[in-house]
Amino acid sequence: MSLVCAISNEVPEHPCVSPVSNQVFERRLIEKYVAENGTDPMNGQPLSEEQLIDIKVSHPIRPKAPSSTSIPAILKALQDEWDAVMLHSFTLRQQLQTTRQELSHALYQHDAACRVIARLTKEVTAAREALATLKPQAGLVVAQAVASQPSAGGAGEPMEVSEQVGMIPEIIQKLQDKATVLTTERKKRGKTVPEELVRTEDLSKYRQVATHAGLHSASVPGILSLDLCPSDTNKVLTGGADKNVVVFDKKEEQIIATLKGHTKKVTSVIYHPSQSVVFSASPDSTIRVWSVTGGNCVQVVRAHEASVTGLSLHATGDYLLSSSEDQYWAFSDIQTGRVLTKVTDEAAGCALTCAQFHPDGLIFGTGTADSQIKIWDLKERTNVANFPGHIGPVTSIAFSENGYYLATGAQDSSVKLWDLRKLKNFKTITLDNNYEVKSLVFDQSGTYLAVGGTDIRVYICKQWSEVLNFTEHTGVVTGVAFGEHAQFLTSTGMDRSLKFYSL
Repeated sequence: MSLVCAISNEVPEHPCVSPVSNQVFERRLIEKYVAENGTDPMNGQPLSEEQLIDIKVSHPIRPKAPSSTSIPAILKALQDEWDAVMLHSFTLRQQLQTTRQELSHALYQHDAACRVIARLTKEVTAAREALATLKPQAGLVVAQAVASQPSAGGAGEPMEVSEQVGMIPEIIQKLQDKATVLTTERKKRGKTVPEELVRTEDLSKYRQVATHAGLHSASVPGILSLDLCPSDTNKVLTGGADKNVVVFDKKEEQIIATLKGHTKKVTSVIYHPSQSVVFSASPDSTIRVWSVTGGNCVQVVRAHEASVTGLSLHATGDYLLSSSEDQYWAFSDIQTGRVLTKVTDEAAGCALTCAQFHPDGLIFGTGTADSQIKIWDLKERTNVANFPGHIGPVTSIAFSENGYYLATGAQDSSVKLWDLRKLKNFKTITLDNNYEVKSLVFDQSGTYLAVGGTDIRVYICKQWSEVLNFTEHTGVVTGVAFGEHAQFLTSTGMDRSLKFYSL
């Protein structure tokens, strides 16, 4: 009589007996069962592998199944197996076809949902822009009605109408009064340097003390513009390639506001000196006025028909100067969003690349794509001087606080210094070959000049000698700015980082 496994009911190859239930088992099967359950399968009593007792028997010969002892039976078994495989294959093909149809349907639904979301997003953006435009215009209905009466015959020349209505004597007088005050203050200061100003020997020891790379989106890297709040230089304003404007607190090291609304990259930003308001310009041909506390756009100035390339705030804090690739510069009221005057040099017929007010606010400079620097009289709206000499488009201009110097940079790897009294170039700083000049800025006292581009360089005015050089940015530097009394220096670049330098 042969032994039979109590689990499989087959003759075991390695029989063993359980002392707990006195049953015979195939050792392979009982070991698996004990490993999983720790009990005897027959009566549930605890059992371990060490308790199993091997049974010594002659090598067993397993009896063949009765159905597999003849050739017809074997053929029948093979035929049944083949039929089962074919049926299973057919079932799998049917399931695959059903899954493909479901996947195709899901993809169509996803595509339709994406289209609907894109359309709704576009409509919401358009509605927000329309609302932002309507808010300031609501308060101007009466003024526009009065203004339209004397210009009924000139409806086809809106620029002329805006000039006649906009640059009224009261505004010109306001500009003149502010310039007089500023000139008087400058004369009182004379050539004395503020005591709080960082000395040259200390400035030369500046090193990078902080860097922040999370202000703007990483998917469209690059910070393109920079400004500091004049009344609190701990507040930093940046404009990015991701179409956003960001206000950052240097002291707290956190973002105060992220302002969204431009449809293209933000190339110019300005922080208002006395209000919680910032300005931005973009190739989407708009200038936006933002409330930092509200985190929203309060005004959209549509002064140009092409990319806005330059932005500068008048010393009164009430008016904006802008330049554009449409060859015009515009002077706008930030309260109403209204263009007061818009002028072009018809003889030149060239795109403007940058614009900057003189500290007194009665004259300003513009750079052109054909390497010219033009000085304009704001009250007369006329071109009063030209400074040729650069090669390639002018990329940046900056007036010194002393009112005498103008620094300009272009795509010729040089920075030129101009004397506004003598109307001539008195110094040219030649930089390395292929050096890109992207940003120029004097500190508030007019003692230092910072150059941003391929790297960052700081020069001391009058001697025009280099006192600092920073190469920490891995991309082109797009903006540099001095903190109050040059206590620190900050920069932005195409590597998406905002960096601070000090002792």
